[in-house]
Amino acid sequence: MNNRFPQNFEGPPAVCEGCDARAVSVCSSIGDRELHRLAAIATVVDADPGFSFITEGDPADHFYNLTRGTVRLVKLLPDGRRQITGFGYRGDFLGLAVSSSYAFSAEAIEPVRFCRFPRRSLRRLLDEYPALEKRLLEVASNELVAAQEQMLLLGRKTARERVASFLLSLDAKTTCVHRGPAIILPMTRGDMADYLGLTIETVSRTVARLKKEELISVPRSDTIVLLDREGLEDLAAGNGEGS
Repeated sequence: MNNRFPQNFEGPPAVCEGCDARAVSVCSSIGDRELHRLAAIATVVDADPGFSFITEGDPADHFYNLTRGTVRLVKLLPDGRRQITGFGYRGDFLGLAVSSSYAFSAEAIEPVRFCRFPRRSLRRLLDEYPALEKRLLEVASNELVAAQEQMLLLGRKTARERVASFLLSLDAKTTCVHRGPAIILPMTRGDMADYLGLTIETVSRTVARLKKEELISVPRSDTIVLLDREGLEDLAAGNGEGS
């Protein structure tokens, strides 16, 4: 696992001006005239797949705003197994720890770019910009809802319901990136299995079954097309048949 920060940092102000993730990130709560204040405390980092920029248990000294790419959020179990608790996408704000240490690790699964903010510096800005503080509270609330949905996903849903729910949530999350029914999967089937609490074989078998039922098509291993969104929504809601 690579957790050594790259050294090719870029100048934040120039990057902020051309950042296409601003509209979907916490930065949207700050006006153009004030954006330089946020940019001044940010370090912009480009990183390759496999790079870990948050490590579970480390001091929570920084916040991270993901502006490009996808990351997996991971917790290690006492026996060494990993549980993927979620995925981070463009516009997501990571590192809102409620304690002094991070509760999860964050690893790039494709080339990523993120802005890193010192915790103390950003907290000082929150006093000056209530809109930014409000947006961060919304982010924290959304994380709580996502955690509750994950508990339902793992505790009550069948394999088909889990995969259908995952595809719909991924489509909703990345709708600002792609257009049309096709979803590009940056994560592997193994990542999906670890997130859904299934085996790789079960994920692959379930995807194949959804394809046979003409709910989806799979033109490539990293692409899934939603053919019957209403059918998937019914399935995700528990209205389907069997596992």
